[in-house]
Amino acid sequence: MAALCGVRVLDLSRVLAGPWAGQTLADLGAEVIKIERPGVGDDTRGWGPPFVADEQGQPSAESAYFQCANRNKQSLTLDLAHPEGQRILSELALQSDVLIENFKVGGMAAYGLDYPSLSVLNPRLIYCSITGFGQTGPYAHKPGYDFMIQGLGGLMSLTGRADDEPGAGPMKVGVALTDILTGLYASVAILAALQQRERSGAGQYIDLALLDVQVAALANQASAYLVSGQLPVRRGNAHPSIVPYQDFPTADGELLLTVGNDLQFRRFCAVVGRPEWAEDPRFASNAARVAHRVELVALIRQRTVFRTTADWMAELEAAGVPCGPVNDLAQVFADPQVQARGLRVELPHGLGGSLAQVASPLRLSASPVDYRNAAPLLGADSEAVLRRLLGLDDAALQVLRRDGVI
Repeated sequence: MAALCGVRVLDLSRVLAGPWAGQTLADLGAEVIKIERPGVGDDTRGWGPPFVADEQGQPSAESAYFQCANRNKQSLTLDLAHPEGQRILSELALQSDVLIENFKVGGMAAYGLDYPSLSVLNPRLIYCSITGFGQTGPYAHKPGYDFMIQGLGGLMSLTGRADDEPGAGPMKVGVALTDILTGLYASVAILAALQQRERSGAGQYIDLALLDVQVAALANQASAYLVSGQLPVRRGNAHPSIVPYQDFPTADGELLLTVGNDLQFRRFCAVVGRPEWAEDPRFASNAARVAHRVELVALIRQRTVFRTTADWMAELEAAGVPCGPVNDLAQVFADPQVQARGLRVELPHGLGGSLAQVASPLRLSASPVDYRNAAPLLGADSEAVLRRLLGLDDAALQVLRRDGVI
């Protein structure tokens, strides 16, 4: 039995952070009903190319972006601006355990669908609101997007080439990392609230902000600043506290060295034919290597450039020195470890046939992740959900469609 079997989630969120949380819960077995605008749906359905191909191999209106965060869900189209749509959602909330939404602050209250309103109907409801800046504070009513939050929250000040290097300047991470981390924090908070409900019998409200998550995720960099008062600087791929811990050029690409202690450094020196580096007072300890980062990195680059990445990896791994390549995505999915872990899965899709997806990294021995379907087509489950949960018949459904409610 899946870990969250019997848990019902109403996912009113759009784009990435909220849908990522909903998908995580769905992967763990929850029934997740995605509520979307009739005829339009989640904004990311149109975020392409690329678009998923239909059975004839022609591009459809279903974007690859939408597929990454909406598998294992059902799609119910519902116009929340319509009184009947509001009534239907209230009835669904009565039969649900969790509601996720990322409307602007006050947006759900305008429909009578905010936590104070729905918790009166269902005191066991766990209601998770995801916004850029949270429900309080001077920025609460501002919109917040991942790129903006990466900059405002300090991540971009730490990411990119150093100021004295070509191409210097702040750089965002290559995926919407703040959104993804917010989705994961939302999942953790919802699971904690479900556990709390087991003891108290009551649901609760979760106020989750992208900015809060981004600042929290600065981790050691934020801690170092708060302790020292010193602003960290961009170092490209280099680590602020460990050397050597960055990329180095090889004869055919790049080699990533992640030397985490003095013993590993000694082994590294032996492999590159410079055992004397390990005895040099400038490099003998990690603290010394950090202080003499520029000299050591220059010396290492003079050695690594003469052999291929594969050659270096073979020798370094044999010596117990952590290292790796910089793979493109084709190399990632061709990697034997990635394949052995089953990180590519094929799921049935509403357009027909199957669709390649990235597997969940969650590995539970007794209640494993359950893969049921790829992201649903817009409104594909509207009638089935309303029949099953609210007992609506053909005539009632026909009226809802006629009035544009579904």
